[in-house]
Amino acid sequence: MLRKLAARPGAAAVDPWAGQLPHHCAGVDEVGRGCLFGPVLAAAVVLTAEAAVGLAAAGLTDSKKLSPRRRAALVPLIRQQAMAWGIGQASAAEIDRFGIRSATESAMVRALQRLPAAPALLIVDGVLPLRGWSGEQVTLIAGDRHCGAIAAASVLAKEERDALIRRLALRFPGYGLERHVGYGTALHRQALLQLGPTPLHRRSFLGTILPAPGR
Repeated sequence: MLRKLAARPGAAAVDPWAGQLPHHCAGVDEVGRGCLFGPVLAAAVVLTAEAAVGLAAAGLTDSKKLSPRRRAALVPLIRQQAMAWGIGQASAAEIDRFGIRSATESAMVRALQRLPAAPALLIVDGVLPLRGWSGEQVTLIAGDRHCGAIAAASVLAKEERDALIRRLALRFPGYGLERHVGYGTALHRQALLQLGPTPLHRRSFLGTILPAPGR
């Protein structure tokens, strides 16, 4: 069953837990959808009400609004205070084979499967439901700003993926991966033209950057 949560102008603030107890819910979020290199990665987090309040007081919000230093400082707090958390990913090869939406959904399901128990309610950031999830779920626009579990998932996913890509930068020097973590910056595009793609580049994302074979 799918429901959509959204705050309307002039209405009371939306309940990010959709009437459930927070510790019966899992928030899920992903990072890396728009990258040219590497996997898409997702995290799922279960928080108690107390943990959600405490993490908010520590500065937890949408990972994109946090400095790298603040995100890094929040990771151990989230891991310590969360009832449960899990990480999942889908490879560049899966992205090329199945498309970015299906690969992202696979990463989310894998993160949820790492939780010790399935949540009574899944809260998904955005407007698109998680296909392949049989339990009850809601979608929440800007969920990483309104729901502590989604915000925590966004921070864990971002820090986990960035750390992975920086490790891979040692294996694939010359692309500047340690700087742009796989996104399509001018530096990254120029390196692709000079060096060609690695086995971990998403070939389906490179059509407007690299010349077609035989040209």
